Amino acid sequence: MSMFKIFDTAASGMSAQSLRLNLVASNMANADSVSSSIGETYKARQPVFKAVFDEMGGENPAVGVRMAGVVESKAPLIKEYAPNHSMADEEGYIFRPNVNMVEEMANMISASRSYQSNVEVASAAKQMLIATIRMGQ
Repeated sequence: MSMFKIFDTAASGMSAQSLRLNLVASNMANADSVSSSIGETYKARQPVFKAVFDEMGGENPAVGVRMAGVVESKAPLIKEYAPNHSMADEEGYIFRPNVNMVEEMANMISASRSYQSNVEVASAAKQMLIATIRMGQ
């Protein structure tokens, strides 16, 4: 693997984790939203990652990661009886998202650490490249 591919691989990891953090932020921002029907209620979203392979093949064909898509959680929405709420349906129920804040905090910490790990990989590769260049002096 070329030294420059390392930067591409680390950058793809940072980009993927940044997108993951955006989804976590969206889930957390919508955690307290309310709706009068199941169809209009926000559903927690999770990223689906896919390995990117080197088209040339070689020893190490995996050269990065990308987000293949976003899936909505299949967890049930929270149905709450609140007949006095302005968003209540004709039966007096409101619907809340299926966002689990503990899970989202864990996802946020995991994404942040994964991002930082990719930064460390890029930094180490940079230091190795500088050391290699200095050998020629």
